[in-house]
Amino acid sequence: MSVNSLGFAKPPSETRVVVAMSGGVDSSVVAAELHAQGYDVIGVTLQLYDHGAALAKAGACCAGRDIHDARRVAETLGFPHYVLDYENTFREAVIEEFAESYLAGATPVPCIRCNERVKFKDLLETARDLDADCMATGHYIQRHAGDSQAELHMAADPARDQSYFLFSTTQEQLNYLRFPLGHLASKAETRALASKYGLSVADKPDSQDICFVPNGNYAAVIEKLRPGAADPGEIVDTEGNVLGKHRGVIHYTIGQRRGLGIGGLADPLYVVKLDADNKRVVVGPKEALATKTVPVREINWLGDEPFESRSEWPMRVRIRSTKPPAEAILRPTGPTTAFVELLTPEDGVSPGQACVFYEPEGSRVFGGGWIWRGY
Repeated sequence: MSVNSLGFAKPPSETRVVVAMSGGVDSSVVAAELHAQGYDVIGVTLQLYDHGAALAKAGACCAGRDIHDARRVAETLGFPHYVLDYENTFREAVIEEFAESYLAGATPVPCIRCNERVKFKDLLETARDLDADCMATGHYIQRHAGDSQAELHMAADPARDQSYFLFSTTQEQLNYLRFPLGHLASKAETRALASKYGLSVADKPDSQDICFVPNGNYAAVIEKLRPGAADPGEIVDTEGNVLGKHRGVIHYTIGQRRGLGIGGLADPLYVVKLDADNKRVVVGPKEALATKTVPVREINWLGDEPFESRSEWPMRVRIRSTKPPAEAILRPTGPTTAFVELLTPEDGVSPGQACVFYEPEGSRVFGGGWIWRGY
């Protein structure tokens, strides 16, 4: 018997799939498509924080409006839908670490931790408990059946590719997950499908911010979570000379040039380090931002060969979600640690960012890790 579109050798009607529904157009289209193909679809939406609190806003991925929208799609199409309260899990696994990491002068990426610790861990276990054959999401990334195991690949549309945020997907999770939108050439195709199925979210705007950070105001959220975190301190150069005062380390990011309040200097200065312990913002010339060697830990490896089977791996790596992968050499130093040598130095590399690995040519994602030491 031939396999169905999700890779199972049985009819769609006998294949149960849990769809992680955020309330946005992407996951709604996934649910509608699979339902139209005759699959046994169950929609699940996570309530990740108190959407009645001050953090709620339109444009966030998990606010009350989004839960309503997901439920409405399920009701319109006629498949079961459940809302799971994961507030405590989300706070402990994502928000608390976000606050600690930011206060330590790092640049955290909480969406990756949410995928890793909540969506692809607890939610995936819920899907198994529901006897689902697989779990599908609206992420723009591709899963290919490789010669020896399932492979992770970048989305067909580079502008929508979300591989940076999904590098920590383990091989076991990848075997169970499906990403039905990864092959689409543009977001316009997704919206056209939403219109075709008469979905109320067809024209809903994409979420832009981190769901628990209204209007991108990190500092306000940190101050609420950690009173006193905005204590003022000194702005110093790389030699330790005091150049001015700042209004709290949490208001600054590596690479920042504007808003430092230390004008009148011959050459522009940039934030090159955040010393949270001593409440110091360290500034220096642009060349002080250039980084060539990047230490990485907590590596998730998705290669066919064991990670430590080679002394070095030619790779392309991505340190920011907004930049294309760049050539690098990956040198393992342990089962989950490595040094990444960037063939072209990059500015503004910061602890807390992800470093995602890609094959030298092609679309395959080989995993990645977390940058962990200051510069």
